[in-house]
Amino acid sequence: MKKYFLLLLLLLLPGLCGAANISLNDVADALQNPFKADVVKARGTNKSGIFDFQGDFFQQSQIAAIERTQRGRGYVSFRFDYRGESSVPLAMFRWEYQEPTRQEVVSNSQTMWVYLPENRQVIISDIRQVTQQRSDNPMTFLTGLGNLSRDFSVRWALPDHDQDGNFVLELKPRRVSSLIRSLQIVVDRRAVIDFVENDQVGNHFPILATTVVDPADNSTTIEFSNVAFNRGLSAQFFEFIRPAGVEVVRPTGSEMGF
Repeated sequence: MKKYFLLLLLLLLPGLCGAANISLNDVADALQNPFKADVVKARGTNKSGIFDFQGDFFQQSQIAAIERTQRGRGYVSFRFDYRGESSVPLAMFRWEYQEPTRQEVVSNSQTMWVYLPENRQVIISDIRQVTQQRSDNPMTFLTGLGNLSRDFSVRWALPDHDQDGNFVLELKPRRVSSLIRSLQIVVDRRAVIDFVENDQVGNHFPILATTVVDPADNSTTIEFSNVAFNRGLSAQFFEFIRPAGVEVVRPTGSEMGF
């Protein structure tokens, strides 16, 4: 029995030793670098980043005021479109909820559609107008993954590892936000070790889970699984085609659908 225990320990030692030398900056860089504009543009090299991804997601939201928990799951797709010299990409996304009810949230980076099949309605918002009205909002998790350290202060979460040895970071907005008090991100240890030991990014999707807590103590956790990336998703995939007979609703005012 002791022999097998020693063998198992020897097999684990390389990973344990590597993790022990990994700093907070290493984890933050391994998280951000695959999404930086210059890295994403260096396709086909060991610096090649992540320009799109698809995968399953599980979402759990807790509403503090009424102590209520809501759960959902479905399929998510993202595309980051870097144009010109801008370091901030156009973020296109499609969240397809299968549970608890069917709905779709789609954006081509300019317009956002929230499709509610049961209500036969689609809510259409102009994302550019939302951004202008919420200029103090550092909600750059969607569009600024390559610049998280610029918009958030980054530190270790407590605890700083999950049960599988992945790293956990806690991010605080550098400016007051009405939407985010803190953001917690679970970073895949394989992506971090690949970055530290091999100076490579883009071999592993670095984000395993995120938790956003707002100023009212409401929280939303999203866990990603079965993620595939750099599939060459087209911009047309992120256009919503309105089914016949579906009513269009256009919100007005400061919230604009968010």
